[in-house]
Amino acid sequence: MTMLQQTSRTFYIPISRLVPGLKEAVASAYLCMRAIDEIEDHNDISDQLKVKLLVGMEEAFQSPDVTAATQKLLSPYEDVLPAVSMRVNEWAELCPSTVARTIYRYIAMMSKQMAEWVEKGWHIHTEEDLDRYTYSVAGMVGEMLSEIWLWFDGTKSDAVKAVAFGRGLQAVNILRNRDEDLERGVDFYPDGWGPKEMLAYTRRNLKVADAYIADLKKGPALSFCKIPLTLAHATVNLIAAGGNKLTRDAVLKLVNRLN
Repeated sequence: MTMLQQTSRTFYIPISRLVPGLKEAVASAYLCMRAIDEIEDHNDISDQLKVKLLVGMEEAFQSPDVTAATQKLLSPYEDVLPAVSMRVNEWAELCPSTVARTIYRYIAMMSKQMAEWVEKGWHIHTEEDLDRYTYSVAGMVGEMLSEIWLWFDGTKSDAVKAVAFGRGLQAVNILRNRDEDLERGVDFYPDGWGPKEMLAYTRRNLKVADAYIADLKKGPALSFCKIPLTLAHATVNLIAAGGNKLTRDAVLKLVNRLN
């Protein structure tokens, strides 16, 4: 939970409030995905090495011994990679055994698709390209969460709407991190798009995300999803008004209002 708090203010809050069992599953999944995300976004390693490590992570999470495979893969790079990546074996071990293979399958899928995006140079020209990218790094997270809800207490949800839930949250990040992405030579905006078009794309997906959580029964899944979605809507409104990032006080006020 300490690492989670250090790596994501947004997701630390809802994950920390989950009930035992579900908390470990979602925390494990998030931290494993953060571990590979840090490889994809790393500023100081070559794209060739990124592809090698991401493909290696795909293979490691499909292997019988994830701990041994990830440690063997990453140990030569402990001076370069952040702690959240180097300790991925710990996050994998945190996962309850009855849902581990489900989560590992998604980690492998994300690693594979991230490697493909690195090879492509993250070139996005059309809305379809953007849809494919946001699915690769976030839409499938929505699908995974739907499987976790079903595993934990039988909560059923719409897998298509789940993709929009993840995609909408990622679109908020693309809006918020626009300047930083351009500085590192990556442009996630389709050709001819500006802030207006990206805001519209984000809001379309968040509207479907609203429908996703409206279908959830009362329980931990609904309580979890409400928090990042509320923060996403608030951030979009702030960006549309010329701001960028919610203050800590604003975040706490929004979360407390949900309670």
